[in-house]
Amino acid sequence: MKILVTGGAGYIGSFAVNGLLDKGYEVVILDSFERGHKETVDKRAEVIKLDILDKSLSEVFSKYNFDGVMHFAGYISMEESMQNPGLYFYKNTTASQLLIEQVVKHQVKHFIFSSTAGVYGNPIKVPIPEDHPQHPTNPYGESKLMVEKILSWYQKIYGLSFVSLRYFNAAGASLDGSFGEDHSPETHIIPLAIKAAIDNKEFVLYGTDYNTKDGSCIRDYIHVVDLVEAHLLALEKLQKENGGYFYNVGAGNGYSNKEVIEMVKKVSGIDFLVKEAQRRPGDAQTLIADPTNIKKELGFSPKYSDLQTIIESVWQWHKNKKGN
Repeated sequence: MKILVTGGAGYIGSFAVNGLLDKGYEVVILDSFERGHKETVDKRAEVIKLDILDKSLSEVFSKYNFDGVMHFAGYISMEESMQNPGLYFYKNTTASQLLIEQVVKHQVKHFIFSSTAGVYGNPIKVPIPEDHPQHPTNPYGESKLMVEKILSWYQKIYGLSFVSLRYFNAAGASLDGSFGEDHSPETHIIPLAIKAAIDNKEFVLYGTDYNTKDGSCIRDYIHVVDLVEAHLLALEKLQKENGGYFYNVGAGNGYSNKEVIEMVKKVSGIDFLVKEAQRRPGDAQTLIADPTNIKKELGFSPKYSDLQTIIESVWQWHKNKKGN
């Protein structure tokens, strides 16, 4: 089977490319390299440097007879989306619609979408099931929810088969410490805290007045290796049955931001300074997945998503980058 992976030079996309290739799939990567990294690209995959918004996207679909698409390309910063919402609706929603149009036009059988728990907003129920009301608190979550609605309508009208995976907090590095998360700008707490430890600099903790056990936000972390396994299982499901499916991808338990910081200090052995600051606009208080459906329907069970394993893998990767 030939799979197109958009954003295949990014953090999660590059892990997915490796996972697909190891399973025997033929992979074509489509990436603008605007925020992707050439050095992460698996040499076994064919690479096309192109933005999804480029008009020549149709030529790519005409040239290759894709059996499926894994769509990772897009912008992911909640904070940036609050500062520049138009950019997110353009790069995430408009770009995704153009891609989906080509998928339908060329009768690609399987589509897997990289969505987010941000579609839920502030939950009224925790853990969060897939049928929870959806009220995003920022344009990033809204841009992903809009794509989910497009997928649902295209499934009803054109019979498009898709799985939308709602990631909770993707984190971690490869288990051998060779590759990890490297965004620019970086906004995720674990790599930022690791960087504070390595550089012995002050870490800024946003929001300590939430109604949680220690006043900081609570998040459900999923190791990127486990996350890729969820994508492979989703692809297998679409090969067996058509339809439109939504699944949470999380571990089903949450850690507060303060617990994350303490674990980074424990793993690194470095007691870096932490400065408390006001909340960031758009941050939800608590996001914890109810993983019942993905476990029941796909047989998904994360193996590496306890907080210590995640942070140890990131710490090792950053040490390797530094040459330590």
